[in-house]
Amino acid sequence: MIPITEKIMGQHDIIYLEEPPDSHFTEMLNGTLGVDDYLLPMDLEYPEFSRAMCHLERILFKNGKQLFQADPFVEALLLIHDSFAEGKRPEDLDKGSMLYYVYLAERDATGALLHFYKTSVAGTFEKTTAAVKNFARADAARLRLRDSLRAQEIVRDIKNGGNIFIEAGMIHYSIYRRIWKELKNTFIVRPLFLNRILMPKNNSYQGLYSPGDLLTLAYVFHPGLNKDKWASLLAARSIVYSKIIQKEENQQDADSFFHLKNESDCIGICRMLNMGDCQYLYPIIRKRKTMDSFNIVREYIEKNKI
Repeated sequence: MIPITEKIMGQHDIIYLEEPPDSHFTEMLNGTLGVDDYLLPMDLEYPEFSRAMCHLERILFKNGKQLFQADPFVEALLLIHDSFAEGKRPEDLDKGSMLYYVYLAERDATGALLHFYKTSVAGTFEKTTAAVKNFARADAARLRLRDSLRAQEIVRDIKNGGNIFIEAGMIHYSIYRRIWKELKNTFIVRPLFLNRILMPKNNSYQGLYSPGDLLTLAYVFHPGLNKDKWASLLAARSIVYSKIIQKEENQQDADSFFHLKNESDCIGICRMLNMGDCQYLYPIIRKRKTMDSFNIVREYIEKNKI
């Protein structure tokens, strides 16, 4: 992933990174602060990837690229965490402020996620799928706010001229729509899916997204969506997907695209499952390890779907 990211970012003059501002960012870029020291205070899901990205950002900076950190939602969230650590409470937040709306969105999404985790341990299949849909709606509301805040900040900051790269995860597709709407008369704005470049055989946009992400995006763009049968199927597929997808960072991923291939395989498998399949499989794989679950589902597909 890093080599193709370097190539594409290197073709642009200005790069907006999907991360909140850090006071030591410039020191890391110019080399006065070591990458490991820069990353040390951070809670990183994929530390090796983050380390590689920092080294890439140093190269881009050395080559004259302008790099900006822009994620006001996460920036606000960090401020909220700091204020709570100092003894302040939610009721101390100004109810007309951005911080308050960020707090509400994060509170609701986190609460829905915790409810899903609790339900998935001992709840019925039906209650678990309902918890998935509930979380997807709350997560969609959080994403709408996060993408809106980020798009507004970037649009305010952008000056006419130059090639600009805006880093965004695929789940943040609405940021493209928002920026396109604001800048379509002065810029050519287009999304670029790195997955499609690295895996050109995957021509379907739906094939790029996990079942849970598809459901969340549906709620992002259609908050009042009322297609319960379809939503329930995606929710059911997503709980199977969550059991078969590899979550640990793979050290060789830069060369093998392990995670992309694994995601593609798991998405393809889950798209073959109907509601009955998911209802049958979930109790079997519920407490199994990832590889065992993957093999069970794959063998079921081979036996019943081919």
